[in-house]
Amino acid sequence: MSLKAFHIVFMTASILIALVFGAWATQQYRQSGGLLMLATAAGSLAAAAAMFVYARWFLRKLKHVSYL
Repeated sequence: MSLKAFHIVFMTASILIALVFGAWATQQYRQSGGLLMLATAAGSLAAAAAMFVYARWFLRKLKHVSYL
């Protein structure tokens, strides 16, 4: 597995984990109403968005490099 392929797998997993954690934190905020959970949800979803933007940039930069 090339470094490019590993990077794509790792970024995809990281984005999915951040989205699931953000959804969980949102659910906890709805149940408890604590501002810490709201901040956690917002931070996690913002991190997922930033990682998505980075992943797109990475793929565009290395589009000429093989996945093997």
